[in-house]
Amino acid sequence: MKHKLIAFEGIDGSGKSTQIRLLAEYIKTSGQQVFTTFEPTDQYIGKIIRDIFSHRREATQETIAGLFVADRLEHLLNPDFGMLRQLETGHVLTDRYYFSSYAYHGVHVDMDWVIASNSLAVSRGKADLHIFIDVDPQLSLQRIHQNRENIEMYETLDNLVKVRNQYLLAFEKTRLTENIVFVNGNQPPEKVAEEIRIHFNSL
Repeated sequence: MKHKLIAFEGIDGSGKSTQIRLLAEYIKTSGQQVFTTFEPTDQYIGKIIRDIFSHRREATQETIAGLFVADRLEHLLNPDFGMLRQLETGHVLTDRYYFSSYAYHGVHVDMDWVIASNSLAVSRGKADLHIFIDVDPQLSLQRIHQNRENIEMYETLDNLVKVRNQYLLAFEKTRLTENIVFVNGNQPPEKVAEEIRIHFNSL
């Protein structure tokens, strides 16, 4: 059985972390190995990105987009902990992947440039499935304020609306080459999880 790389996408507050945990638990009950991971990573470049998001460092939007490319390639290709290595022995569920760059950076810089700059990651580690948890930006902002003490640079209602629109544009641009499914994230978490399990079992 070929192990699957599944990317969870959505605006902040869409419930990706919860759904990754629930799907991982479901996969484990069938006796299969599964790895969960996230972007930006907790490696060196990922920590720089998180410092920028938390306003501890300054950087242009172009620099941030470039840092994500570097962090993503390390995340994918590192011979010790990279996703390609993990796929040798189990499924991989990642909280954000290259569509996050298309959407978030595409608000501030040319999306076609962002897509081109991620082409190596796509060619070496194309996701078997992208699960877009679509949630109303107003609801997502409420969740963010309920669950976080510190709000990051992209977590404003105006930006969340723009990012959702950029996701939709990116999906349209790549609909012939990527496997993308939409799940209604406004539903209760258990209902969202049921839909996601259906999509996983259809792979």
